[in-house]
Amino acid sequence: MGRERAHLAASRAALRAMREDVEALDIKDVTANWVNARVLEAQIEERIKALADLSHTPLFFGRLDYLHTTQEGQRFYIGRRHVHDADGDPMVIDWRAPVSQPFYRASRKDPQDVGLRRRFGYTGGDLTAYEDEHLTDPGEAEQTSKLLQAEIERPRVGPMRDIVATIQPEQDEIVRSGLSGTVCVQGGPGTGKTAVGLHRVAYLLYAHRERLARTGTLVIGPNRSFLHYIEQVLPALGELEVKQATVDDLVAHVEVRGTDVAAAAVVKGDARMAQVLRRALRSHVTMPAEPVVVVRGSRRWRVPAYELEEIVQELLDRDIRYGAARDALPQRIAHTVLVRMEQAGEAPDDRVQDAVARNAAVKAAVKAVWPAVEPAKLVLRLLSDAEFLAAHADGILTAEEQATILWQKPARSVKSVKWSAADAVLIDEATDLVQRTQSLGHVVLDEAQDLSPMQYRAVGRRCTTGSATVLGDLAQGTTPWATGSWQEALSHLGKPDAAVEELTAGFRVPREVIAYASRLLPHMSPGLAEVHSVRESPGSLSVRGSADLDADVVAACVESLRHEGSIGLIAADERVPALADALLAAGIGYLSPGEETTPDTRLTLVPASLAKGLEYDYVVLDDPASVVAAEPDERTGLRRLYVALTRAVSGLTVVHGAPLPVQLSDGEPA
Repeated sequence: MGRERAHLAASRAALRAMREDVEALDIKDVTANWVNARVLEAQIEERIKALADLSHTPLFFGRLDYLHTTQEGQRFYIGRRHVHDADGDPMVIDWRAPVSQPFYRASRKDPQDVGLRRRFGYTGGDLTAYEDEHLTDPGEAEQTSKLLQAEIERPRVGPMRDIVATIQPEQDEIVRSGLSGTVCVQGGPGTGKTAVGLHRVAYLLYAHRERLARTGTLVIGPNRSFLHYIEQVLPALGELEVKQATVDDLVAHVEVRGTDVAAAAVVKGDARMAQVLRRALRSHVTMPAEPVVVVRGSRRWRVPAYELEEIVQELLDRDIRYGAARDALPQRIAHTVLVRMEQAGEAPDDRVQDAVARNAAVKAAVKAVWPAVEPAKLVLRLLSDAEFLAAHADGILTAEEQATILWQKPARSVKSVKWSAADAVLIDEATDLVQRTQSLGHVVLDEAQDLSPMQYRAVGRRCTTGSATVLGDLAQGTTPWATGSWQEALSHLGKPDAAVEELTAGFRVPREVIAYASRLLPHMSPGLAEVHSVRESPGSLSVRGSADLDADVVAACVESLRHEGSIGLIAADERVPALADALLAAGIGYLSPGEETTPDTRLTLVPASLAKGLEYDYVVLDDPASVVAAEPDERTGLRRLYVALTRAVSGLTVVHGAPLPVQLSDGEPA
């Protein structure tokens, strides 16, 4: 142990020296101008940030002792980033490097030339334990690492737990798959979907840094609370600059101030709306009825209406973006005029063509034939003008569906509309029909099962020339438009050939808890594989009836607070105010989702609608029947309850005033 602690201290010192070397750089004599100096200064600042020593994050968490072949006798310490000594020799190897891969993948069946794998245990930033696996020893049986299990179960106060040391072989295979392919990961609670997504983006940035520096990466989460929850994980994986957003952020062309009834949101989120929008946009193009006459000096050049019609029809047939075609039209007309000039013996050049394209007569013709269209105004007209909607939704939407999305009270202007989240997605679709959306190199989409087809299209536009990692669980779909199958979702995303991987081994939720929650699966997601937890934790589940619900829930919270770690009190949204009052009356402070826990305040009061993707060491669940009843239909209610039941890492206490939903009494369909 002393030697390992000495290596940790020496590695930290080497990392400090690497940082000091960068801080000491003098760039005054190496930059040609102030622009280069600013760019270099920014790069140096980023490098200094990247070399920060995160005191409570282990600098290395494992060691590999190789046997022979290319790494004969070599010993490598595996950690969150590369560290070298003054001579340039490695002291810690980045977990993403090829030589680190056996740490995650090697086994006794396939030792991958590794004789010894050592895992380290930490308390705070101090190395306190280690555990060895002799992969070539035939007498030693395969077993779950106690240190690995302790790391998963370690009480956590603060952001999402450091996860780089807990990746499993089947997860690592997904993490290290190539940049060119899109991967969809179906996984139940506790199977590590989010960990896989975050590791994957960190790995891709390591393996393809230059390319992704040009094209960009993005992590998309379901809400701000979730993004805040994961934002401190990426630095622990060796990455500082990864943009994060919600789908609402992506489509924020207008301010969202309104909401839709579920039926309207379902129709607006249907992929057929893309066809309606396309028809409505192209309806603005009208065939020319008059010729264009361009006057230059003493000459008049005439382009007859039938030739103009051929130009317009060709642009329509090419099916390019509306705005791009509108920009091309004056140049096409000008080209036709230049042909006339050349036939008359003149020798016009490109400057003449540009001048003709800017001619008043040409500009007037373009305005009449191919007018500019503002996307928000197009959507406003569709949703407020019954005749316009009917004309372009004919044969696509039924009369009933049209009536469902039509506003009862038409708005006067784009600014006066109380746009809904679904409206904003329609405007984003229309914006892309006018002008192509910029594509990124890679997008990670978490909690994807809750997206509508139109939202998938919005995300897909951001990675048309790149790839994606799609993460979700069909059993946790809690929107009326929730995904029915990954094949359907990937088709809307524009990635129909993506590989679909399923994770069924659970590492986070105790076996007793996930088995209890899985009783709901046959009733809400028949055919979906049940998660089998590797963690047996007797006493981790308690289900209690109550005659005084508020008091008994508070008592359960007090009991949970006797343990170390974070506590989540999850309740139906409408129950949150009453529980907040009960907690305050009992003198118990609490946080809202997204606020970081501290040693003094470890309890978070979580509306069930915001629980998805979060985790707590201990969870108290208030009245399951209320959680189910709060949703518009039973299936969605059961899925919301399934989410709430599976947020605990160490223990779950269920307190119910009303009878438990009948589906929890057994695992058999009614």
